[in-house]
Amino acid sequence: MRLFVGIPLAPAVVSELSAAVARLKSGADALRWMPPESWHITLQFLGNTSPEQYGCLLARLAQLRSSPIPIRLGELDFFDRAGVFFASIAPAPELVTLAQRVSAATAHCGFAAEERPFHPHITLARSKGQNRALPLRALKAKVSRQPVFTRFSAAEFLLYESHLAPTGSIYQIRARFNLIQP
Repeated sequence: MRLFVGIPLAPAVVSELSAAVARLKSGADALRWMPPESWHITLQFLGNTSPEQYGCLLARLAQLRSSPIPIRLGELDFFDRAGVFFASIAPAPELVTLAQRVSAATAHCGFAAEERPFHPHITLARSKGQNRALPLRALKAKVSRQPVFTRFSAAEFLLYESHLAPTGSIYQIRARFNLIQP
Protein backbone atom coordinates (compact mmCIF):
# COMPACT_ATOMS: atom_id res chain seq x y z
CA MET A 1 0.00 0.00 0.00
CA ARG A 2 1.19 3.53 -0.82
CA LEU A 3 -0.22 5.74 1.93
CA PHE A 4 -0.35 9.38 2.96
CA VAL A 5 -2.09 11.44 5.62
CA GLY A 6 -4.16 14.46 4.60
CA ILE A 7 -7.01 16.83 5.34
CA PRO A 8 -10.10 16.75 3.12
CA LEU A 9 -11.53 20.01 1.80
CA ALA A 10 -14.86 21.54 2.70
CA PRO A 11 -17.50 21.21 -0.07
CA ALA A 12 -17.67 25.02 -0.50
CA VAL A 13 -13.92 25.16 -1.15
CA VAL A 14 -14.11 22.30 -3.65
CA SER A 15 -16.84 24.20 -5.48
CA GLU A 16 -14.85 27.46 -5.49
CA LEU A 17 -11.66 25.73 -6.63
CA SER A 18 -13.61 23.90 -9.35
CA ALA A 19 -14.90 27.22 -10.69
CA ALA A 20 -11.40 28.74 -10.66
CA VAL A 21 -9.92 25.71 -12.44
CA ALA A 22 -12.70 25.70 -15.05
CA ARG A 23 -11.77 29.29 -16.01
CA LEU A 24 -8.08 28.37 -16.37
CA LYS A 25 -8.20 24.87 -17.86
CA SER A 26 -7.63 24.28 -21.56
CA GLY A 27 -7.68 21.06 -23.55
CA ALA A 28 -4.38 22.02 -25.19
CA ASP A 29 -2.44 23.09 -22.11
CA ALA A 30 -0.24 19.93 -21.74
CA LEU A 31 -1.17 19.68 -18.06
CA ARG A 32 -2.62 16.76 -16.14
CA TRP A 33 -5.41 18.30 -14.10
CA MET A 34 -6.24 16.65 -10.79
CA PRO A 35 -9.92 15.79 -10.37
CA PRO A 36 -11.71 17.59 -7.51
CA GLU A 37 -12.24 14.32 -5.63
CA SER A 38 -8.45 14.02 -5.30
CA TRP A 39 -7.91 17.48 -3.77
CA HIS A 40 -6.60 17.45 -0.21
CA ILE A 41 -3.93 19.00 2.02
CA THR A 42 -1.11 16.52 2.59
CA LEU A 43 0.17 16.33 6.15
CA GLN A 44 2.69 13.55 5.45
CA PHE A 45 3.45 11.24 2.53
CA LEU A 46 4.28 7.79 3.88
CA GLY A 47 4.85 5.72 0.74
CA ASN A 48 4.97 1.94 0.69
CA THR A 49 3.53 0.52 3.89
CA SER A 50 3.64 -3.01 5.28
CA PRO A 51 0.61 -4.59 7.01
CA GLU A 52 2.41 -4.24 10.36
CA GLN A 53 3.07 -0.54 9.76
CA TYR A 54 -0.55 -0.07 8.70
CA GLY A 55 -1.79 -1.47 12.02
CA CYS A 56 0.65 0.75 13.88
CA LEU A 57 -0.52 3.80 11.91
CA LEU A 58 -4.17 3.17 12.74
CA ALA A 59 -3.37 2.95 16.45
CA ARG A 60 -1.00 5.94 16.60
CA LEU A 61 -3.04 8.31 14.44
CA ALA A 62 -6.22 7.51 16.39
CA GLN A 63 -4.56 8.98 19.50
CA LEU A 64 -4.13 12.47 18.02
CA ARG A 65 -6.53 15.13 19.30
CA SER A 66 -6.78 18.84 18.64
CA SER A 67 -9.23 21.66 18.41
CA PRO A 68 -10.54 22.12 14.84
CA ILE A 69 -7.80 23.31 12.47
CA PRO A 70 -8.48 26.66 10.77
CA ILE A 71 -7.87 26.35 7.01
CA ARG A 72 -7.46 29.39 4.79
CA LEU A 73 -6.53 29.02 1.15
CA GLY A 74 -4.15 31.61 -0.21
CA GLU A 75 -3.11 32.30 -3.79
CA LEU A 76 -2.93 30.10 -6.83
CA ASP A 77 0.79 29.53 -7.36
CA PHE A 78 3.42 27.36 -9.06
CA PHE A 79 6.31 25.06 -8.19
CA ASP A 80 8.15 25.71 -11.46
CA ARG A 81 10.87 23.08 -11.19
CA ALA A 82 8.39 20.37 -10.25
CA GLY A 83 5.87 21.56 -12.84
CA VAL A 84 3.02 21.90 -10.34
CA PHE A 85 0.12 24.37 -10.22
CA PHE A 86 -1.39 24.61 -6.73
CA ALA A 87 -3.52 26.55 -4.28
CA SER A 88 -1.45 27.61 -1.29
CA ILE A 89 -2.64 27.12 2.29
CA ALA A 90 -1.86 29.65 5.01
CA PRO A 91 0.33 27.73 7.50
CA ALA A 92 -1.74 28.40 10.62
CA PRO A 93 0.11 27.37 13.80
CA GLU A 94 -2.54 24.69 14.49
CA LEU A 95 -1.99 23.18 11.04
CA VAL A 96 1.79 23.15 11.42
CA THR A 97 1.44 21.57 14.88
CA LEU A 98 -0.87 18.87 13.52
CA ALA A 99 1.62 18.05 10.74
CA GLN A 100 4.39 17.77 13.35
CA ARG A 101 2.26 15.55 15.56
CA VAL A 102 1.35 13.30 12.60
CA SER A 103 5.05 13.01 11.75
CA ALA A 104 5.92 12.12 15.36
CA ALA A 105 3.14 9.50 15.48
CA THR A 106 4.20 7.88 12.20
CA ALA A 107 7.86 7.82 13.29
CA HIS A 108 6.86 5.18 15.87
CA CYS A 109 5.75 3.05 12.91
CA GLY A 110 9.05 3.34 11.04
CA PHE A 111 8.37 6.34 8.78
CA ALA A 112 10.92 9.11 8.34
CA ALA A 113 9.89 12.75 8.66
CA GLU A 114 9.99 14.88 5.52
CA GLU A 115 13.25 16.80 5.33
CA ARG A 116 11.81 19.74 3.39
CA PRO A 117 9.89 22.42 5.28
CA PHE A 118 6.13 21.88 5.53
CA HIS A 119 4.48 23.80 2.66
CA PRO A 120 0.74 23.07 2.80
CA HIS A 121 -0.97 23.26 -0.59
CA ILE A 122 -3.55 21.64 -2.85
CA THR A 123 -2.14 20.27 -6.12
CA LEU A 124 -4.42 21.28 -8.98
CA ALA A 125 -2.36 20.32 -12.06
CA ARG A 126 0.98 18.81 -13.05
CA SER A 127 3.07 19.33 -16.18
CA LYS A 128 3.62 16.43 -18.51
CA GLY A 129 6.92 15.81 -20.24
CA GLN A 130 10.51 16.80 -19.65
CA ASN A 131 10.50 20.62 -19.58
CA ARG A 132 7.99 20.95 -16.76
CA ALA A 133 8.08 24.74 -16.48
CA LEU A 134 7.12 25.34 -20.12
CA PRO A 135 3.42 24.33 -19.94
CA LEU A 136 3.03 26.49 -16.83
CA ARG A 137 3.98 29.73 -18.65
CA ALA A 138 0.67 30.03 -20.50
CA LEU A 139 -1.23 29.16 -17.34
CA LYS A 140 0.64 31.82 -15.36
CA ALA A 141 -0.51 34.45 -17.84
CA LYS A 142 -4.13 33.39 -17.23
CA VAL A 143 -3.87 33.77 -13.44
CA SER A 144 -4.33 37.52 -13.44
CA ARG A 145 -6.88 37.80 -10.64
CA GLN A 146 -6.56 35.73 -7.49
CA PRO A 147 -9.82 34.18 -6.26
CA VAL A 148 -10.93 34.43 -2.65
CA PHE A 149 -11.85 31.14 -1.00
CA THR A 150 -14.11 30.27 1.91
CA ARG A 151 -12.32 29.57 5.18
CA PHE A 152 -13.19 26.38 7.00
CA SER A 153 -12.26 24.37 10.07
CA ALA A 154 -11.02 20.82 9.71
CA ALA A 155 -12.30 18.52 12.43
CA GLU A 156 -10.75 15.37 10.93
CA PHE A 157 -7.84 14.07 8.92
CA LEU A 158 -7.67 10.98 6.72
CA LEU A 159 -5.33 8.13 5.88
CA TYR A 160 -5.38 7.73 2.10
CA GLU A 161 -4.10 4.98 -0.16
CA SER A 162 -2.72 6.07 -3.52
CA HIS A 163 -3.31 3.76 -6.48
CA LEU A 164 -1.17 4.54 -9.52
CA ALA A 165 -3.06 4.65 -12.83
CA PRO A 166 -2.17 5.80 -16.37
CA THR A 167 -4.32 8.92 -15.92
CA GLY A 168 -2.78 9.76 -12.54
CA SER A 169 -3.15 8.60 -8.97
CA ILE A 170 -6.50 7.55 -7.58
CA TYR A 171 -6.98 8.07 -3.85
CA GLN A 172 -8.96 5.78 -1.58
CA ILE A 173 -9.80 6.69 2.01
CA ARG A 174 -8.49 3.95 4.30
CA ALA A 175 -9.33 5.55 7.69
CA ARG A 176 -10.84 8.70 9.19
CA PHE A 177 -9.56 10.29 12.40
CA ASN A 178 -11.60 12.81 14.35
CA LEU A 179 -9.47 15.52 15.93
CA ILE A 180 -12.05 16.32 18.60
CA GLN A 181 -12.53 13.85 21.45
CA PRO A 182 -15.97 12.22 21.09
